[in-house]
Amino acid sequence: MVAIPRTPATLDDLIARGDTDRLEIVGGHVVEKAMPSPAHAQTEAKLAAAFDPYNRKPGGRGGPGGWWLFTEIHVSYPNGEIYCHDAAGWRRDRVPERPNEWPVRVRPDWVGEIVSPRHEKDDLVTKPRTLLAAEVPHYWVLDPEETVLLVHRWSRDGYIVVLRAAAGEVVRAEPFDGIELDVATLFGIEDDE
Repeated sequence: MVAIPRTPATLDDLIARGDTDRLEIVGGHVVEKAMPSPAHAQTEAKLAAAFDPYNRKPGGRGGPGGWWLFTEIHVSYPNGEIYCHDAAGWRRDRVPERPNEWPVRVRPDWVGEIVSPRHEKDDLVTKPRTLLAAEVPHYWVLDPEETVLLVHRWSRDGYIVVLRAAAGEVVRAEPFDGIELDVATLFGIEDDE
């Protein structure tokens, strides 16, 4: 018996499924993004709040600025994958106008994914391979269950982990090293005390 080659899913396949808010193309398949747990949702909200000083024009009031930052943003990659990233950002000096197309087709300068139970393979294996091939300079993985932050930097040989941090640590994490981040705050821990 000969296996029939399967054609990878396309943007048209994703749109045909209807509600695209929670859909992605991962590994050539249209998949539903994991429903966020309360810990995941809180981490995403805290991450957005922590990076607000960057989400403005450079030198603007309130922070270092220089970035377009989004949560739950669909990005299309050259290999046909379309991810709904938990967070992604573009440097304004490289992308002067806010990305407005859906999905965004311009490579991000930073991506942050929050690990969801039963979707670890996508966040730790599949997506990083696509981001590496697209030369996304920085990839963060946040694990709300373990309260761990991993910061990856792109290199031709593969992503290099340049920072491993856990709740209880205060760090400067590239590319946002202009401000200190309390890792516990990213996971909402201070709210529980």
